Amino acid sequence: METYKNCQSCGMPLSRDEHGGGTEANGTKSNKYCSHCYQNGTFTMPDITSDEMKEKVKGKIKEFGFPRFLTGLFTRNIHKLERWK
Repeated sequence: METYKNCQSCGMPLSRDEHGGGTEANGTKSNKYCSHCYQNGTFTMPDITSDEMKEKVKGKIKEFGFPRFLTGLFTRNIHKLERWK
């Protein structure tokens, strides 16, 4: 089973997840998704598109005070993550 460094839905570093990652239906930790994107074996936002996820993540990055030019840098590969393939 592959271990990921970043959430395969939003790109957030899994090491930064305050809950240690999302959870599978059986309660075990997901090694692929963060707790913001995945809980109890399902996505928290099942109908969101990769472009909508990019915009959501850009907003969060701005909230944390990062310069605007970095938002594009940090979100440019979201469409390549496992969830969006």
